[in-house]
Amino acid sequence: MSLNGSTDVAVLGAGHNGLIAAAYLARAGLRTVLLEARDTVGGCASTVEAVGARVNICNCDHVLVRAMPLADELDLADFGLRYLDVEPVGVSRFWDGHPTWTAWHDLETTLDGLRRTYPDEVDGYRRFVRAALPVAELLVELAQQTPGPGVLGSVLRRRSTAARRLWTWSRRSAQSLLADFFGHEALMMPALATGPVVWGLDGSTPGTGLGALGYAVRHLVQTGRPVGGSGGLTDAVRRSLEAAGGEVRCGARVESVLVNSTGRASGGRVEGVRLVGGEVVESTAVVVACDPGAVALEGSALPERFVSRWTPGRKDGYESKLDAVLAEPPVYSEAPDGIGAAEALVPTTFVLPGLDGLGEALAASAGGRVAERPVFYANVPSALDHSMRPPGDGEVFSLEVLYTPYALAGGWPGSAEPARWLRIYGEMVHPGFIDSVVDWRAMTPPSYEEQFSMPRGHAASFSGSPLSALLGRPRHLTRYTTPIGGLFCAGAATFPGAGVWGASGRNVASVVARSF
Repeated sequence: MSLNGSTDVAVLGAGHNGLIAAAYLARAGLRTVLLEARDTVGGCASTVEAVGARVNICNCDHVLVRAMPLADELDLADFGLRYLDVEPVGVSRFWDGHPTWTAWHDLETTLDGLRRTYPDEVDGYRRFVRAALPVAELLVELAQQTPGPGVLGSVLRRRSTAARRLWTWSRRSAQSLLADFFGHEALMMPALATGPVVWGLDGSTPGTGLGALGYAVRHLVQTGRPVGGSGGLTDAVRRSLEAAGGEVRCGARVESVLVNSTGRASGGRVEGVRLVGGEVVESTAVVVACDPGAVALEGSALPERFVSRWTPGRKDGYESKLDAVLAEPPVYSEAPDGIGAAEALVPTTFVLPGLDGLGEALAASAGGRVAERPVFYANVPSALDHSMRPPGDGEVFSLEVLYTPYALAGGWPGSAEPARWLRIYGEMVHPGFIDSVVDWRAMTPPSYEEQFSMPRGHAASFSGSPLSALLGRPRHLTRYTTPIGGLFCAGAATFPGAGVWGASGRNVASVVARSF
């Protein structure tokens, strides 16, 4: 066993939250080392080489991270980060023939389009955004603070109407909430697709109400994509971290967190971490920004109730992503209202079933099958960002597919499913799409498990209620602290949740810095 020099903080996991936490800590003057098991940083927010091009691991649209002050506070523009605004922000298409409609960052432009496609829904859309915007603004404000009744009381008093609405909406199902404003499923489905569907639900479950806020968020924050792909964000954060004196160690898989059991009543205090291979990194504090269930706690005297919370029950992943290089860009058979064929390739296109079809797709996934007409998120990143075009000519194509089971009947190896997705997507565009595919690959839930250490391919997300978060419960997921002195939590499983947001990385850094 070798022992390296001691450090102030060891951050485990170089996803975007781990990178952000480490960058803030290094800039606060703490000796910080970031330990990442993979050979590259960024996790699911990264951009990698595959199929002869640069492709994003997950969807390239960044929204809520742009509402955070990260870029200014970490000087990310100085380290290469530049965003391209996505406009329009989304196109919704439907398997069952409902008219296509287009959403824009500007509310009035969106309403103008709806007057031509769904005129009966214009008033409902305006009412919904008017009611939802204060709630979305409150959530963005709350996300920039560590939860707890003392810290957030003043915010809630200042925003009493929004706070009451947040509480009542959070207890409802997203579908029932949307039904208060919309009569046509073509207006309900896209809101569900950017909320409960991403969580693996269909929107009819009580407690999913806040998942309906997507329409308000797109009018509050401009959707953007980093030049060079989603990894443009994480690469810039890494450079900011290293410029502040922080160290990044890739290929450093952590085996366990070491705990001094002195003072067993309090659970002890961290002493550092042990890497696979035996090396020990001494550290005064440890931030777990990866899956906490994958990290053993050597020497802790934690009560069983905390251990069970630290390693929650596993869920199965349900999302896949197909990346391809195309010789020619796709051309949709039905042009979106008000935009041309080339402009239609800029935003993400949501290809959706109806409400009944959504429930059927979820049931199919539970039975180990993929629905005949799945939920698709399709985009052509290189249409907006020409730096992502493959060498020579062509375009990069991305297709995310929801409700794809981890335990596919018959298994994923040799399955015809991923190729089928390309084929049925091709039904929505002009003939010749399949012939234009130069190369492609599919990331399925087992792929995410193998390549990104996501147990059963499931992307963790904060699952607590807004009330529990506001009260700071459970503490390790909302206030980022644990019964073990010097041990902190961050990442997608902590407040405020999944997606490219970065709030928990920023928040945990302030908590850790105050402990020194």
